[in-house]
Amino acid sequence: MTININYPLQNRYIRYKILKILFTLPWLAKSYQFLLTCFSLSAIFTYQAASATITVPVRSKKAMVVSAHPLATAAGLSILKKGGNAVDAAVATTFAISVVEPFSAGIGGGGFLLLHSGKTGSIQALDFRERAPLTATKNMYLDREGKVRPNASTTGYLAVATPGTVAGMYEVHRRYGKLPWPDVVKPAIALAKDGFIISNKSSWRSLSAFSIRKQAILNNLAAKQIFTRNGEFYQPGERLIQGDLAKTLTSIAENPQSFYTGNIAQTIAADMAKNGGLITLADLKAYKPIWRTPVCGQFRQARVCSMPPPSSGGVHLLQILNMIGDTDLQAWGWHHPKALHLLTESMKRAYRDRAEYLGDPDFVKVPVSQLISPAYGQKRRQEINMDVATPSTDIKPGLDTRQNSLIKSRKFSRLPQESTETSHLNVIDADKNAVSLTFTINLGFGAAIVTPGTGIVLNNEMDDFAIAPGVPNAFGLVGNDANAIAPGKTPLSSMTPTIVTESDRLRMVVGAPGGSTIITQVLQVILNILTYNMDVGAAISVPRIHHQWLPDELRVEPWGLDALTLQDLSRRGHKIKEVMPWGNGNAIVVQKNGNLEAAADPRGEGTAQGY
Repeated sequence: MTININYPLQNRYIRYKILKILFTLPWLAKSYQFLLTCFSLSAIFTYQAASATITVPVRSKKAMVVSAHPLATAAGLSILKKGGNAVDAAVATTFAISVVEPFSAGIGGGGFLLLHSGKTGSIQALDFRERAPLTATKNMYLDREGKVRPNASTTGYLAVATPGTVAGMYEVHRRYGKLPWPDVVKPAIALAKDGFIISNKSSWRSLSAFSIRKQAILNNLAAKQIFTRNGEFYQPGERLIQGDLAKTLTSIAENPQSFYTGNIAQTIAADMAKNGGLITLADLKAYKPIWRTPVCGQFRQARVCSMPPPSSGGVHLLQILNMIGDTDLQAWGWHHPKALHLLTESMKRAYRDRAEYLGDPDFVKVPVSQLISPAYGQKRRQEINMDVATPSTDIKPGLDTRQNSLIKSRKFSRLPQESTETSHLNVIDADKNAVSLTFTINLGFGAAIVTPGTGIVLNNEMDDFAIAPGVPNAFGLVGNDANAIAPGKTPLSSMTPTIVTESDRLRMVVGAPGGSTIITQVLQVILNILTYNMDVGAAISVPRIHHQWLPDELRVEPWGLDALTLQDLSRRGHKIKEVMPWGNGNAIVVQKNGNLEAAADPRGEGTAQGY
C-alpha cells in the first residue's frame, strides 16, 4: 500500500525549479549559511521522491514474503501457508519472478542468496551467478585493432554466460527445503501456462514505451513470437501466456538436471552452435553453484552480513559503513548536506577500489579482509575533506600508490540511466529462517535471445566483465585485469543481498536491483532504519543519491533534494546530475517483539504479504 504525500507532482516540480533559480541569485546565495542555520530544510521546502508516495509497511506476526511482483509474492506466501519454510518460499518466488518478469530475471540468468538459520543464527552465502563459457577469451569483444566491438557483449549469442539459477535453486532446496521440489515449482508453471495480466505499473510498460531493447527482441524470432504481437510488445491489461516456458518448468520440476544434462541442455547447446554462441553441453554439465563465506562487519550495534566476491556488493557496503564509522549522522539530520557529502565521498572511494581490486576470488586474489577492515575504512575517511569534494581523477586505489591508469585515456560523459532489471526478494518464516536473494539476466530481456522451444530468455552477463581495462560496461562501471574474461570465470557483480542481526537476533533482510546503484541503495536503506529510525516503508521510499567514482557525477532524484541542499553540495564541488528515480528494493524488518514489518519500493510494482 502507498499513500500520496504533499501536493501534485507537477506543482512540486514547478516550485522546485523556481527555487533552484532563486538560490542562484547572488544576494540569496550570500544568505545561504544563515538560512541553513536558522531553518529546518524539510520544514521550508519538502520534496519527496518523484513517485510522490511513501509505502505503508505491511505487518505480520509469523512470516513474510516481499518481492518485485505481486504474483511472485503471492506464490511465495502460498508455499509458506502450505507448511514450507523460507527456502521453499524463496525458490517458489524466484521461479515465479522468472515468469512474470522475463525482462529482468529468470532461469536463463543467475544470482546470489544469503540464508539465515533461525535455529543456529548462522548465515551462509550461495553463488549461483553465471559463468564465462569454457572457450571464452580475454579479448573476445575486441577487433583486430584492439577496439571494442559495439554491442557484442550486450546483444546476441556471444553475450551469454552459462546460466545458474536452476542449479542454485535446486542446491539450496536440496539442502534446506522442506516441501517436495515439484511443489515449489508448481506456482510458476501455472503462471506460465495460464498467463498473467500485465499491470499498468509494470516495468514491462516502460520497456515497451521507450522501445528499450525492442529492435533486439524483433531480431530474434523466438523472442519476437513470445513477447510481441505484430511487432509490438504486449500492453498493460493484456494477458501474456508462455506455453514453452511452462513446458520447460514442468521438465525442471520433474528433473532439475534436465537444464544442464537433459533435453533442455541439448536444445540450448544446439541453438548456440547454430548461431555462433559459445555455451556447449560441456559448459552446462560443468556448472555447479558455490557455497561461500559471507562478508560480515559491525556497524554500531548491528552485524551486517552480505555477499562476498564475485560480488562487490558486500565488500563495498561494509567499506562505506566503515568510513561513516561513529559519525553522528542522526545529529546532523537526514539528508543534511554534510551527511550527503560524507556519503558521496565514501561511495567514490569504495567504487574506486572496486575498479582496481574486485574480481572472481577463484581466479584472482581479492584483498577482502583489508578492504572491509575498520582501520582501512578510517584511513580512507581521513582522505575526505569535509568542505570540498575530491575530483574522481584525484582518487587513487587505497591499498597502494599506483597512479589512476584507468581514467587517463578515456572520457566518461555521463552515468547511464539505471533500470529495474534484476530482481530482489526477501523471505522470513515462522522460525525466523530468512532468505535474501538477488538474481538477474542483466539488461532488459538479457541478450534479447530466447532459446527456441524453451521460452528461456538468456542473459547478457558477459558485459559485466571488464572487456578491456578502463572500458565502461552498460552501467558505466570500469574494471581492471582482476575482472578480465577467462574460461569458467564469474563476472563481477554489484548484487548485494544482505542480512542484518543485532545481539544474535535477526534484525533485517534487504536488497535491490539497479546495476551499479544496488550497493548504494542497500546502504541508504540500512542507514535509514538503523541510524534515522525510519519505518521500513519510509526507508525504502525516500529519495536516494548515488556516486560510483566514474563518471564524476552525484546522481540525485528530481525533487529529492531541496534547493538549499543542492546549493550547498554544488558549492562543495559536487557535479550534480538529476535523473529519474531508480531502483526497486525491498526489505523485511524484525521488530523487538518479533513481529515483522515489510515494504516494497513504490518506484516498482512489488508487494509484501505475510500472515
